[in-house]
Amino acid sequence: MWRSLASLGIKVGTAGLTYLTYVVLSRTQTPDEYGHFAFGLALATVLAIVAGVGQPLAAMRLWAEQRGNGDAAAARETIAAGSTITFLASIALGVVLCLLTLAYLPFLAPGDTANHIYAAAILILPLALSEYNSAALRAQGSLWTALLPRDIFWRLLLPVAVILLFLQGHVLSGPDALVLSAGILMLMLALQMQVGGRRYAIWPAMAPVRSHLRRWGRLSFWLLMGALIETLALNIDVILVGLMLDLESAGLYFNAFRTAGLMTLFTFAIELVIAPMVAEHYYAGNMRKAQAVTTLCAWAGFIFSLLIFAGFAFFGDLVLSLFGPSYEQGWLILILLAFGLLFDAATGPSKIVMMMTGHERAYVAIYGAITLAGVALQVALIPIYGILGAALVNMGARILAQMAIAFWCRYRIGLDTSLIGLLALRRLPA
Repeated sequence: MWRSLASLGIKVGTAGLTYLTYVVLSRTQTPDEYGHFAFGLALATVLAIVAGVGQPLAAMRLWAEQRGNGDAAAARETIAAGSTITFLASIALGVVLCLLTLAYLPFLAPGDTANHIYAAAILILPLALSEYNSAALRAQGSLWTALLPRDIFWRLLLPVAVILLFLQGHVLSGPDALVLSAGILMLMLALQMQVGGRRYAIWPAMAPVRSHLRRWGRLSFWLLMGALIETLALNIDVILVGLMLDLESAGLYFNAFRTAGLMTLFTFAIELVIAPMVAEHYYAGNMRKAQAVTTLCAWAGFIFSLLIFAGFAFFGDLVLSLFGPSYEQGWLILILLAFGLLFDAATGPSKIVMMMTGHERAYVAIYGAITLAGVALQVALIPIYGILGAALVNMGARILAQMAIAFWCRYRIGLDTSLIGLLALRRLPA
């Protein structure tokens, strides 16, 4: 229990520090430069998931499965192979992005810059590797080593560094802020691997990579697709707004979306804890315990989200004004995005349940089809209705997608991840 509470506390701190970082940057940068930062961060986040090649979820799932089968050596090789794959894929993807950006330079508008895209390429590796390390260490039972370097130290040092530089008269551009983020995160990763490597399997190794890909390559692909679809749903709007409108609008949309995302704080923190628990109970055939875990997650997350949503409804404009007076106009965008996330909370940890129980292909097919349809609709509507059109489509697509995967969990997996999952507990044998 104390580990769950500690994890929740860390994630609460993470959300607060992340939000503080965005406020500090928006207050110390021009709206245009902040838009460059928001665009670059969204792009790097999506590409970091691609660079992860599904290895974070594979590590969490396979460590429990292989250790449960008594094959500790295979479990350690899985972690080592995943780390190597993540590192190499991140480097390759960063190089490809730089080359594509270089080819695009002749088409840039006069006075425009692509430095934020180069900076995003630099950020891919630390983002991808920090996500993998966190998952691999949590799978092995670590808490502080898994979460503190990225979730607390990095997010604390970044705004402090920005403020100190600002006080010295150095105003960071968007690309500068991205590179600073990458540098600090790399230092935290070095610290994490030095400390964690003494006790846990975390160091990369080339030897098991080929056999790992041969045995688990297909699983990794589907886990990657699942993680990528979810990340696209959270970041593609900002990228599209930046490409189709302007970077100032991208910054405003980014702040509204990240503010709305505070509603999912409790659900996300709990999902980090219950993911290995769901896998353990499901594969052990203890469906009642698995249902109890998912029901607790759904209700706790929904109650928290509902309270935050009510706060946004009455004080959302004041919250957005923390970023600066020009961001208050994002209140309606905030409410639309928040309503979609409220419905997300009501359907519970459906994604985690599908990914942890072997239904990753169905998740990719269902959630992916709806998300991509939403992206296509946004491409059509953003030039006409601007960020309002982007927010409306995001809300509608999220509600539809969450309903679809929640129904799948109930009728195909046997776990009702929604709020009414409480009733399902009565039907399951003790």
